[in-house]
Amino acid sequence: MKKLVLLIIFLAPFIGFAQSKDETAIRNLLNVQAKAWSAGDLNGFMAGYLKSDSLLFIGKNGPKYGWQTAFDNYKKSYPDKSAMGQLKFNIIKVEILSPTSAFVIGRWELEREKDKPSGYYTLLLKKIKGNWKIVADHSS
Repeated sequence: MKKLVLLIIFLAPFIGFAQSKDETAIRNLLNVQAKAWSAGDLNGFMAGYLKSDSLLFIGKNGPKYGWQTAFDNYKKSYPDKSAMGQLKFNIIKVEILSPTSAFVIGRWELEREKDKPSGYYTLLLKKIKGNWKIVADHSS
Protein backbone atom coordinates (compact mmCIF):
# COMPACT_ATOMS: atom_id res chain seq x y z
CA MET A 1 0.00 0.00 0.00
CA LYS A 2 2.83 2.39 0.86
CA LYS A 3 4.37 1.82 -2.57
CA LEU A 4 1.04 2.60 -4.27
CA VAL A 5 0.70 5.91 -2.39
CA LEU A 6 4.28 6.87 -3.30
CA LEU A 7 3.64 5.96 -6.94
CA ILE A 8 0.48 8.12 -7.04
CA ILE A 9 2.32 11.05 -5.46
CA PHE A 10 5.16 10.67 -7.96
CA LEU A 11 2.87 10.37 -11.01
CA ALA A 12 0.27 12.98 -10.01
CA PRO A 13 1.93 15.91 -11.82
CA PHE A 14 2.01 13.86 -15.01
CA ILE A 15 -1.61 12.68 -14.94
CA GLY A 16 -3.36 15.89 -14.00
CA PHE A 17 -3.99 15.43 -10.28
CA ALA A 18 -1.84 18.34 -9.20
CA GLN A 19 -2.52 21.99 -9.96
CA SER A 20 0.25 23.79 -11.72
CA LYS A 21 1.87 26.82 -10.14
CA ASP A 22 0.22 28.98 -12.77
CA GLU A 23 -3.24 27.55 -12.15
CA THR A 24 -2.81 28.10 -8.42
CA ALA A 25 -1.73 31.71 -9.06
CA ILE A 26 -4.77 32.32 -11.28
CA ARG A 27 -7.15 30.82 -8.72
CA ASN A 28 -5.53 33.00 -6.05
CA LEU A 29 -5.95 36.10 -8.23
CA LEU A 30 -9.68 35.41 -8.59
CA ASN A 31 -9.99 34.71 -4.88
CA VAL A 32 -8.33 38.06 -4.07
CA GLN A 33 -10.69 39.77 -6.52
CA ALA A 34 -13.78 38.23 -4.90
CA LYS A 35 -12.61 39.23 -1.42
CA ALA A 36 -11.89 42.81 -2.53
CA TRP A 37 -15.29 43.09 -4.22
CA SER A 38 -17.09 41.73 -1.15
CA ALA A 39 -15.24 44.29 0.99
CA GLY A 40 -16.47 47.10 -1.27
CA ASP A 41 -12.93 47.64 -2.59
CA LEU A 42 -13.37 48.26 -6.32
CA ASN A 43 -9.72 49.33 -6.71
CA GLY A 44 -8.60 46.03 -5.19
CA PHE A 45 -10.94 44.12 -7.47
CA MET A 46 -9.67 45.98 -10.55
CA ALA A 47 -6.05 45.17 -9.64
CA GLY A 48 -6.63 41.76 -11.26
CA TYR A 49 -7.11 43.40 -14.65
CA LEU A 50 -4.40 44.66 -16.98
CA LYS A 51 -4.33 48.43 -16.51
CA SER A 52 -4.35 49.26 -20.20
CA ASP A 53 -6.51 50.74 -22.93
CA SER A 54 -6.40 47.31 -24.57
CA LEU A 55 -8.34 45.59 -21.75
CA LEU A 56 -11.47 44.08 -23.33
CA PHE A 57 -14.68 43.70 -21.34
CA ILE A 58 -17.74 42.18 -22.96
CA GLY A 59 -21.02 42.48 -21.08
CA LYS A 60 -24.67 42.87 -21.95
CA ASN A 61 -23.95 46.15 -23.78
CA GLY A 62 -21.31 44.65 -26.05
CA PRO A 63 -17.52 45.04 -26.15
CA LYS A 64 -15.85 47.94 -24.34
CA TYR A 65 -12.14 48.69 -24.19
CA GLY A 66 -9.92 50.10 -21.48
CA TRP A 67 -9.24 49.62 -17.79
CA GLN A 68 -10.64 53.04 -16.91
CA THR A 69 -13.81 52.36 -18.91
CA ALA A 70 -14.34 49.08 -17.05
CA PHE A 71 -13.67 50.79 -13.71
CA ASP A 72 -16.12 53.62 -14.51
CA ASN A 73 -18.81 51.15 -15.63
CA TYR A 74 -18.43 49.10 -12.45
CA LYS A 75 -18.58 52.26 -10.34
CA LYS A 76 -21.76 53.40 -12.10
CA SER A 77 -23.46 49.98 -11.84
CA TYR A 78 -22.27 49.25 -8.29
CA PRO A 79 -22.08 52.64 -6.52
CA ASP A 80 -21.66 51.33 -2.97
CA LYS A 81 -20.92 48.26 -0.87
CA SER A 82 -24.56 47.20 -0.58
CA ALA A 83 -24.96 47.29 -4.38
CA MET A 84 -21.75 45.28 -4.72
CA GLY A 85 -22.88 42.58 -2.28
CA GLN A 86 -20.85 39.46 -1.58
CA LEU A 87 -19.16 37.97 -4.65
CA LYS A 88 -18.42 34.32 -5.11
CA PHE A 89 -16.57 32.80 -8.07
CA ASN A 90 -17.08 29.14 -8.91
CA ILE A 91 -14.23 28.27 -11.24
CA ILE A 92 -15.27 25.58 -13.69
CA LYS A 93 -12.06 25.32 -15.69
CA VAL A 94 -8.60 26.83 -15.84
CA GLU A 95 -6.74 25.96 -19.00
CA ILE A 96 -3.12 27.00 -19.32
CA LEU A 97 -2.72 27.67 -23.04
CA SER A 98 0.98 28.55 -23.00
CA PRO A 99 3.56 29.72 -20.46
CA THR A 100 2.05 33.23 -20.74
CA SER A 101 -1.64 32.64 -21.63
CA ALA A 102 -4.56 31.06 -19.82
CA PHE A 103 -8.31 30.70 -20.26
CA VAL A 104 -10.83 30.49 -17.42
CA ILE A 105 -14.51 29.51 -17.42
CA GLY A 106 -16.56 30.11 -14.32
CA ARG A 107 -19.77 31.18 -12.67
CA TRP A 108 -20.20 34.34 -10.59
CA GLU A 109 -22.78 34.82 -7.85
CA LEU A 110 -23.65 37.97 -5.96
CA GLU A 111 -25.49 37.83 -2.68
CA ARG A 112 -27.19 41.11 -1.83
CA GLU A 113 -29.89 42.08 0.60
CA LYS A 114 -32.67 42.08 -2.01
CA ASP A 115 -31.48 39.66 -4.69
CA LYS A 116 -28.95 37.06 -5.77
CA PRO A 117 -27.91 37.69 -9.39
CA SER A 118 -25.57 35.24 -11.06
CA GLY A 119 -24.10 34.39 -14.43
CA TYR A 120 -21.10 32.99 -16.23
CA TYR A 121 -17.77 34.41 -17.29
CA THR A 122 -14.84 33.58 -19.52
CA LEU A 123 -11.48 35.20 -18.98
CA LEU A 124 -8.32 35.43 -21.03
CA LEU A 125 -5.27 36.02 -18.87
CA LYS A 126 -1.71 36.89 -19.78
CA LYS A 127 1.37 36.49 -17.64
CA ILE A 128 3.08 39.87 -17.68
CA LYS A 129 6.34 40.44 -15.80
CA GLY A 130 5.66 37.25 -13.84
CA ASN A 131 2.10 38.18 -12.80
CA TRP A 132 -1.18 36.93 -14.24
CA LYS A 133 -3.56 39.69 -15.37
CA ILE A 134 -6.99 39.52 -16.97
CA VAL A 135 -6.81 40.97 -20.49
CA ALA A 136 -10.31 40.01 -21.67
CA ASP A 137 -13.49 39.38 -19.64
CA HIS A 138 -16.80 38.21 -21.05
CA SER A 139 -19.40 38.17 -18.29
CA SER A 140 -23.10 37.52 -18.61
